[in-house]
Amino acid sequence: MRALFLCLDFSVIFATMTSTMASPLSTVGKIKDRMFRLISNDIGIDLGTANTLVYLAGKGVVIDEPSVVALNKKTSRVVAVGSAAKEMLGRTPAHIQAERPIIDGVISNFEVAGEMIAYLINKAEKEYPKLLGPRVIVGVPSGITNVETRAVRDAATDAGAREVYIVEEPMAAAIGDRLPVQQAKGTIIIDIGGGTTDIAVISLGGIVNSKNLKIAGDKFNQDIVAYMRDTYKVLIGEKTAEDLKMNVGRIIEKQEKKKGKMRGRDLITGLPKEITVTDKDIRSAMQNSVDTLLDSVKAVIETTPPEIISDTIGSGIYLSGGGALIDGLDKVISDAIKVPVHVVADPLTAVARGTGVILENLSEYEEALVSYDNELPIIQ
Repeated sequence: MRALFLCLDFSVIFATMTSTMASPLSTVGKIKDRMFRLISNDIGIDLGTANTLVYLAGKGVVIDEPSVVALNKKTSRVVAVGSAAKEMLGRTPAHIQAERPIIDGVISNFEVAGEMIAYLINKAEKEYPKLLGPRVIVGVPSGITNVETRAVRDAATDAGAREVYIVEEPMAAAIGDRLPVQQAKGTIIIDIGGGTTDIAVISLGGIVNSKNLKIAGDKFNQDIVAYMRDTYKVLIGEKTAEDLKMNVGRIIEKQEKKKGKMRGRDLITGLPKEITVTDKDIRSAMQNSVDTLLDSVKAVIETTPPEIISDTIGSGIYLSGGGALIDGLDKVISDAIKVPVHVVADPLTAVARGTGVILENLSEYEEALVSYDNELPIIQ
């Protein structure tokens, strides 16, 4: 059966080469690209602090898993990855450790991150196996160092990738939402992820100005945990804080109040306790971080060429990432900078979809990829 499969694949490749060569506009690069698409998958990875999404060319987003890995410290083996590992956070015995290998958008534990990426690639390819390893593009925060870029590339290569490309997440998010990134027109996008927020100004296929800050989903969760501890003397976990942020949180004040139950440990008695919190509590908890985010957006705009700013007055600013789903955040940003703010379609998957678009049109978006020209040489 395998021999028959090989014969069929290569007969299709030969037919593809023949038909492509017949065209006077054909190139060696196009032939090679079409050949490899028959025997290799194209995979895009949004390597996030909170969640990692995998895009499979022709199928869309096939995996959305938490960026968590559970390890058995006695055997040094991976016990669980993704959703199964996240359920173990805060519930493991001493010999099992659940950890996040991606901190602030970059790899903090190379070996564990490699295991997670390998698991995700293998899971994506399991239903659609091909002869060769996949071509992979990974989304990373803007402005990461050469060392951090190399760590991502090496982790993907060790996981079985045939080719690895790196793209900055705000660029991928803009491409995923089909924004005019290659035109001589300014586009401002704010990508609020789990570990970092990227504010980028894009024009002519490149990033004109950008800022990366550690104010994002995880910081909002920590703010809520600290507020509940200081105000109500109740200790809650990050998962509870996340639920409160998304279900009760609202950045702008409205007449209709949102309420929710919060369960945690009473710091005075040490016993379980349940209280009711409102959107005002969540807003108060996140206020300082939201103010810092607004100041950063203003700082980027202040250092952006005026012609690009004039473009955004009509088109507005775009908001992507999980943070874009926080109730009222787009309105607060719009009120602060006096420019319309639009939440992109399906903000959680914008970066993953952008990596897919780039893979399907790699030559067209080649300049949008992160270059390795300034990398430090490897010492033999």
